[in-house]
Amino acid sequence: MASPAAFAFPASRRILRKADFDQAFRQGRRQGNSLLSLVVRPNGLDHPRLGVALAAKVVGNAVARNRLRRIIRDSFRLAQHRLPAADLIIGARSGARGAPAAAIRDSLEGLWTQAIKTCAPPSAP
Repeated sequence: MASPAAFAFPASRRILRKADFDQAFRQGRRQGNSLLSLVVRPNGLDHPRLGVALAAKVVGNAVARNRLRRIIRDSFRLAQHRLPAADLIIGARSGARGAPAAAIRDSLEGLWTQAIKTCAPPSAP
């Protein structure tokens, strides 16, 4: 089995500071589906950054939150090369509690597609 570090991505790809989360929540566009919510805010960098905001009240205990975080981070790791240069904050909705991993991955794929469309430049007529 690979070590947890093998699935990590650099700190430059993560949103870590409260100020960055607050700015994304204030200025970002909100999207979502039945399991997860997404806030997208262009960041002016040359790569996307991921932030995860999971409330114990919504998701459940630490085991459930950590399971969901691992699934989200792994999906981001696989999709980051096609995502726009934006801050992407994922939040959970009550449907995510106890949802199978495959359903969560499908939900994330839909959100990544929405993020790509949101940040795409308008097409010329």
